[in-house]
Formats: sequence, C-alpha cells, structure tokens
Amino acid sequence: MNNKWVRAAIPALLLHCSIGTVYCWSTFSHEIADYIGADQSTVGWAFSIAIFFLGMSAAFAGNIVEKNIHRSSLIAAICFSVGMAGTGLFIYLKSIVGIFICYGVIMGIGLGLGYLSPVKTLMLWFKDKKGLATGLAVAGFGAAKAIATPIMQSLLNSVGVYWMFIILAAVYFVMMLVGHLLLKKPDDWVETHQKTSIKEFFGRFRIFGDRTFIGIWIVFYINITCGLALISSEKTILTDIGLTATAASVLGSLTAVFNAGGRLGFSAAGDHLKDRNTIYKVILIMSVLCTGLTIVLNGIASKIAVLVVILLFAVNAGYGGGFSNLPTLLSDRFGMKSISSIHGIALSAWAFAGLTGNQVAQLITSHSANELQGYQNVLYFTCALYIIALIVDFTLVRRPKKEHKPAKASV
Repeated sequence: MNNKWVRAAIPALLLHCSIGTVYCWSTFSHEIADYIGADQSTVGWAFSIAIFFLGMSAAFAGNIVEKNIHRSSLIAAICFSVGMAGTGLFIYLKSIVGIFICYGVIMGIGLGLGYLSPVKTLMLWFKDKKGLATGLAVAGFGAAKAIATPIMQSLLNSVGVYWMFIILAAVYFVMMLVGHLLLKKPDDWVETHQKTSIKEFFGRFRIFGDRTFIGIWIVFYINITCGLALISSEKTILTDIGLTATAASVLGSLTAVFNAGGRLGFSAAGDHLKDRNTIYKVILIMSVLCTGLTIVLNGIASKIAVLVVILLFAVNAGYGGGFSNLPTLLSDRFGMKSISSIHGIALSAWAFAGLTGNQVAQLITSHSANELQGYQNVLYFTCALYIIALIVDFTLVRRPKKEHKPAKASV
C-alpha cells in the first residue's frame, strides 16, 4: 500500500474533489439570497471572502504545510466541513454575518490548507512527471464542480438549501479524512523540522523582491481575476442568453470538465517543454482571442449561445491550467526545498483576485443598461487584463537557468 497512487494521487483527489466544490457557488447563490431575503451582490461577498481566506491561509500557513502535511490536512478537513455545516445552520437562521464567517472565513481556511497539503507530496512521488501529477490532483479541484453540481441541484430540489450544506458537510468530511489518513511523503524524503523564528517566517516574503516571482504572481492574479469575473456568474449568463435552467446546469457541468481538463492537460504538456512558462503564454493568447472575438461579435448581449459557450469553455480551461502549472513552474525556478511555502505565498494572488474578479464583474453589470449588456461589458475589462498579463509574462518572467540555484528569498 506504500506506493505513489495510494499515498499521493488518491488522497490528493479526495481532498481536492471536496474543497473544489467552492466553485459550485453559482449553483446555489440565488437560493441563498432568496431564502434569507438578501441582495445577490451582498450574498456574493461570502464567495469572495472564502477565496480571500483560501489564498491568505495558504500564504501564511505554507510553512506549516511544509513541516507537517498530516496536521495541515486534518485541520483542512475539520475547517472545511465545520464551515460548510455552519453555513447551512446560518442560512436556516437567515444570518448573513454567520454565512460570511462560516462559508468565508472558516471554510476559506480549510480550502487553503487542503489545497496546499498534497501538492509537494505529489511532486516528490512523481519526480519525472511533476506536471502530470499536480495536474491530476488540481484537476480534482476543477472536476469537483462537474461532479457536485447535479448532486447539489438534486438536493436543492428535494431537501432545500440549508439541508444541502449540512448533508454535504458530512460527506466531504469523510472523504477528506480518508485522504488525510492515506497522504504520506516518500520514505526517501528527509524532512527538516527546525523551528522557524518570527524573522525567518516573515523573511520568506522577501521573495517578492525577485523579478521572476513578481511576474508569475501578476500573471497568476490576472488569470484568476478574469476567470472569476465570468465563472462566478456562469449560471446567470447561460440563463440570461435564453437557455433553460436544466441546460444551464448541464453546461455548468461541462465547463467544469474543461476546467479540470485544462488543469490536467496544460500541466502534463509542461512536462514536455523546455520552459513551463510557455503554458501561460498559450493560455493568455487563447483567452485574448476568444474574449476579443466575443467582444467584436457582441456575443453575450446578442445571445449568440454557441459563442458564449465556447468562451466559457476556453476561460475555464485556461483558468484551470493556470492553477496546475503554478507549483511546477515555481519548482523549476526556485527549487523543491521550500516549494510549499513559496507556492503558498504565490497563492496570495488568489486571495486578492477573490476580492476583485467577482466584485468588479458585479459592479460593471450593476452600472450597465441591463444584465446581458453588463456581462458583455465585463469582457472589455477581462480582455484588457489578459493583454497586460501577456506583456508581463514576456517581460518579467525569466527563463530557467541551466544550472539551477534556488533564490535566497525562498529559504
């Protein structure tokens, strides 16, 4: 039982397939707003807070994950399930503050620790196929939406929104607990359990002085911001262009398949490239082309369903690929020694994107003539950002040296 599939791949999938359900937000956000009698924009802050705490907990707890994956994966399982069950309770009590605390803060912390815990372990077990390994796990994060969306829709119809959260909290706790128990680093990996001083803890953030890291952080931030601007409102967009609720739900599952496929496909492709950063260039160029075409043809406002679906497929694939390519790109540039810590700091970009992508999209739509035109206007914002990210990627992110020397800031 001590092999890479049982000790790395399966537990990673169990953890990521559980926490990845955070991207099912558009499936039940309207139901939460209707039940508690709040505005959709107000309720949307729960999702933004969750993503913020995901990124920040990963940034500040990366050192803890580095030292003890079992402790961090257990904390992740507890926080995620307690946060989800608490969300159900506070929906029942119609408390928006309680929802923010449980779904946003507590669940968000579980998301950050659960996301980081299996990544380095996978790269250690799959040394020659790091991209494939991390892509497989992170694909579970994307596939979670495809798997959970129809289940959630069924529970919404049968037991209601608050019971849905309570039931799923129990299911995901069992899944994450099994993942926690199975997760194990290779026997030949020697751990260092030295205590970290306060100076050393905050000294890790000196990596922001490295030009390449700054470039990777900006590109990652922009890719997430643009993705969230559309992904968080997928169901609304699809129903607004004339699709039935059932068709929108089916397509929501399909976009999740592209999200997962992008995570696996792009990262696996990186194993065969001299420079993994080429993946980000491909993602950004694809995103600019699809977004630009939809702008030119006025795709969303004119209800050109095929064009809108293609755009959502492309954005999801690029969004997922950006996540799965990040840890392996960082390991190529800065080494494996402190990759959990460096990866966690890089995920702070996710935190800030969580506060901008969804919220800026809602701000733009609220100041547009109608909702459809609003989402069409969102594309001008995302296309401009994709172009900026492409410029940053070509100018700031250096190619890896033949003889790698980890940056001082990463130690």
